[in-house]
Amino acid sequence: MKITDARVIVTSPSRNFVTLKITTDEGVTGLGDATLNGRELAVASYLTEHVVPLLLNRDPHRIEDTWQFLYRSAYWRRGPVTMAAIAAVDMALWDIKGKVAGLPVYQLLGGASRNSLRTYGHASGRDLPELFDSIRQHLDEGYTAMRVQTSVPGLKAVYGVAAQHQSTGERYDYEPAGRGAQPAEEDWDTAAYLRHVPTVFEAVRNEFGAELPLLHDGHHRMTPIQAARLGKSLEPYDLFWLEDCTPAENQDAFRLVRQHTTTPLAVGEVFNTVFDFQTLIREQLIDYVRAASTHFGGISPLRKVMDYAAQYQIKSGFHGPTDVSPVGLAAQTHLGLAIHNFGIQEYMEHSDKTNTVFEQSMTFTDGNLHPGDAPGLGVELNEEAAASFPYQRAYLPFNRLADGTVHDW
Repeated sequence: MKITDARVIVTSPSRNFVTLKITTDEGVTGLGDATLNGRELAVASYLTEHVVPLLLNRDPHRIEDTWQFLYRSAYWRRGPVTMAAIAAVDMALWDIKGKVAGLPVYQLLGGASRNSLRTYGHASGRDLPELFDSIRQHLDEGYTAMRVQTSVPGLKAVYGVAAQHQSTGERYDYEPAGRGAQPAEEDWDTAAYLRHVPTVFEAVRNEFGAELPLLHDGHHRMTPIQAARLGKSLEPYDLFWLEDCTPAENQDAFRLVRQHTTTPLAVGEVFNTVFDFQTLIREQLIDYVRAASTHFGGISPLRKVMDYAAQYQIKSGFHGPTDVSPVGLAAQTHLGLAIHNFGIQEYMEHSDKTNTVFEQSMTFTDGNLHPGDAPGLGVELNEEAAASFPYQRAYLPFNRLADGTVHDW
């Protein structure tokens, strides 16, 4: 069997997605997700101009060899554009291998280690009544764990609050990338945030009790000592995890955070390779791996980093909002079903338009995901529907402090 065609398909049903479709001489096709929110065309160009020509006439069954070839032959390695492109190839080849074998990908990874994958939902509000309504809505939808994000008094917009104004008309947390020529500017005040967030979790615990698992995303906005302070102040509310509390390019920063708080830590949605996790895993400075198959090079390297993490009792918490396409979500759902050290899966339901473009066997029942038992990844692309939603330029927002300094969003 040989690869005879590989095409990059960019579509925008509610948001932009980049999909690689590989076809073999026997007519078997495979899909891979290469979406990089706000920089989609950079990956599409990298695939089209540099990667696709290297795939033609290769054996699609040689997944590991192809991965190593694409990673090592470029010489300048890593980075989100390169790794998203490699991820798309890796996913598509696993998809093909599963279809040829007549098995879902999780069976090729050793079979299921559990019946389904527990998920957490995204609850948010501009005030406590709105937040409580959001939590109740997610509980009604079947979620059994909840990420809690909240507006901060005095700030116009804060990451992750669904009801904030968004020019696209979509939920803000569903797609914060605004379509247009320039990114939206938002304001930020860390001191106000640190004062406000613990009061929100106190109110949520008083309203919903001690048993509901609660998560929170700091979105890289704190210094290490600020992150340590927040983790310590949230200890009475028994968080499932505190996510991305400080920029993780400085892995040593998590030593300081660990010294001051027992709040579990989740990190890695912006990571691209195992090297970004080396210190964090080896020194047990985190509790959950947040990497996404789409930005991490695919299923193959994500499986390896989870095998490494398993030695230190660190579990998965894979990135899974709607900036990962249904193909990318399916890839890490198959992996999550197979690995022993699964923790929890982030999940946001895609829009009806997106689900028209990406036809899926995945199911969501009682707060749990299952990739389905269709051969391969269980996702097919409706190319006619995809063509009806052309790409639209979009950028994620950015933050400025009160004095005008650009800050981490």
